[in-house]
Amino acid sequence: MKAYATSPKKLHVLMGLGFYGTGALLNIVLLKFLPLTIVLPANALTYVWTLIIARFAFKEAVGPLRWIGVTCIMGGLCLLVF
Repeated sequence: MKAYATSPKKLHVLMGLGFYGTGALLNIVLLKFLPLTIVLPANALTYVWTLIIARFAFKEAVGPLRWIGVTCIMGGLCLLVF
């Protein structure tokens, strides 16, 4: 969706909606196999992927405090899974 904000092309909107829809469907499928107490916190990975994509695809500056936040999210998910 960020790409659409900088250059309004319908392809960017369709891609954004496609990724969003795919993520929603995968979330539903995961709920079939895993308990909600695992799937719901794993949604926090959205913040991790957003930060990585913003940094490397859109060349945005990401401060150290945000990387610490990502580390905390990953640590919390590891505690839940293992």
